[in-house]
Amino acid sequence: MQIGLFVSNGIGADWAGRDPQKCWDRSLEISKLADDLGFESIWVPDHLQSIREGTDSPTVEALMHLTAIAGVTKRVNLSTGVACASFRNPALLTKMFSTLDVASGGRAEIAIGAGWHEPEWTAYGYPFPSPKERLARLRESLEIIHEMLKPGASSFEGERYEINDLEMNPLSIRQPRMPIIVGGNGQKVTWRLAAKYADELNLDGPNPDVIPEWMPIIRDRCEEIGRDPATLKVSALVFWRGMKGQERVEKMQMMSEIGMSRFHAGNDAESLESDEPLHELVEDCKKAGVELLG
Repeated sequence: MQIGLFVSNGIGADWAGRDPQKCWDRSLEISKLADDLGFESIWVPDHLQSIREGTDSPTVEALMHLTAIAGVTKRVNLSTGVACASFRNPALLTKMFSTLDVASGGRAEIAIGAGWHEPEWTAYGYPFPSPKERLARLRESLEIIHEMLKPGASSFEGERYEINDLEMNPLSIRQPRMPIIVGGNGQKVTWRLAAKYADELNLDGPNPDVIPEWMPIIRDRCEEIGRDPATLKVSALVFWRGMKGQERVEKMQMMSEIGMSRFHAGNDAESLESDEPLHELVEDCKKAGVELLG
């Protein structure tokens, strides 16, 4: 099992009252440190404003943030945690990720979900549809992503989106294509979409103790369509919320034992002021046997 880092773009109000330029610069410093320390990936949340209601916190756009992070790192994989399918036309989103892949030398991974935070939708003028409609958009987006990552011209006509004789150039540097990740905790629809379309299912912030109960259900979603469950990687965003030391080590070991491929740790707000939280996390990873890229 490997570890990534969830780098904030201000959406948790952790940038509130701070100089946006200094927060931006610090996020790049944290990313470079994670790269140097052996983290496998960096994930940036795709929210357009703070998800802590009543807070006026600077936030920055995810794909532009990742492109800047690509410029200060050398080996970490780069993705959104996760991109909202409805914020961008899926063809444009795929093009943006292919550009990130070129900018990073082949380190981009497309991670996408249905979206959930209604206030930012209405603030930016997006009608907030029902869960059923958001999931339908996610399904069509995944169809388009698959088509666009194939060599040659691609077309798709759905009820919500279409592409016409689109030949994406450049394709991803990584071969045979960029990994596709579906994010979310919806057992009935989201996990079925992951089983059908994704290389990886990314769980959104669960308590680590519930993941062992979820793993058999995820395997069932694969078996329903005749897919070998071993071919669908499972990862998670984990917020340790102050947990460290032996308790955190044991949670990491448990996640590894049940077959998770990687997790990415929520960036502690204390990291805005100090490198120490990252160094402590690395020490716990070493004790747990989590793989660091040396």
